This record gives sequence, structure tokens and C-alpha cells, in this order.
Amino acid sequence: MSELVAIARIAKPRGLRGEVVADVLTDFPERFENLEEVFLLKPNKERLSLKIEEAWFQNDRVVLKFAGFDTIEKAETLRDCEVCVAESDAVELAEDEVYEWKLIGCAVETVAGKQLGTVSEILRTGATDVLVVAGAEKEYLIPFAEAICVEVDVDRKLIRVDPPDGLLDF
Repeated sequence: MSELVAIARIAKPRGLRGEVVADVLTDFPERFENLEEVFLLKPNKERLSLKIEEAWFQNDRVVLKFAGFDTIEKAETLRDCEVCVAESDAVELAEDEVYEWKLIGCAVETVAGKQLGTVSEILRTGATDVLVVAGAEKEYLIPFAEAICVEVDVDRKLIRVDPPDGLLDF
């Protein structure tokens, strides 16, 4: 089965008709307007294929109504599930853009060839995102900025960095 890309995470049931409220995880929330079918990934890693009957936005969240989920009790079973699409259905990005989830697991090394570790997560700071790089001896926090991350090759799972003085000393 193809890889899945999470586009939302269900927070809680809403109302009595089986709707759920979900936190949007995609930079393309407009994709919910025409989305008809999704995969749900439960916390236990079980996958469900569900049809969306309705989707609308409420504040910064999306409200979803799935076919076959018509009560608050049934909707409760979807709490904490990730709403996903197949990787092949991910929105095409510009050539110089990359999906954050493709950075996870990338090896990180300096331009001089020093191996730092692998990207374990990405911190959203509101300004420049920060790569959390798990090294053998310590964890590095590296801003995901062009001036520092000079080569990003997600196909080869490699990021080369040119860190300013002091960045790797902490």
C-alpha cells in the first residue's frame, strides 16, 4: 500500500450527527473543498478508508462528516485519528519547496563532511522552522534556512549544512 500523508488530526466529536472537528496539518486547506475519500490512521496504526459527506471550516479547524458515522458515539471512535491521503495525491510543490514529512529521517552532515545525525522532527517556531537532529552524542537544533541548509536532497535523504560559528556548540 502507498505511503500516507497526514492532512488533519481529529480532535473531538462535534454535535449529535457524527461530525468531528480536526486540526488542519496541511498548508493547502482548500483541498478539503473537493476531497471525497480519505484514509484514517488510528493511533493503533489501523487504517480505515472513509467517504467524506461534508467538510467546512470553523475558525482554524475543519469539521468533517464521514459516511456511516451518524452518532456522537461513533464519532468518538475517531478521536486522535490522522486524516490522510495517499502520497501520490499530495499537492505538487514548486521546485525549491519540500514537504516537512520528507525531511524526517534525512541524514544531516556539514559541508565539511561531519555526520551530525538524522532529522527526528521539525519545530514550527512561527519564524524559521527548526530541524531537530538526533546525533549519536547529542541533539542539534538547526534552523531550516537556505543560508544554513545549503543542500536538501530528499530523494537521497541527505541535508548538508553550513552552520555559522557556534551553532553546533550547544
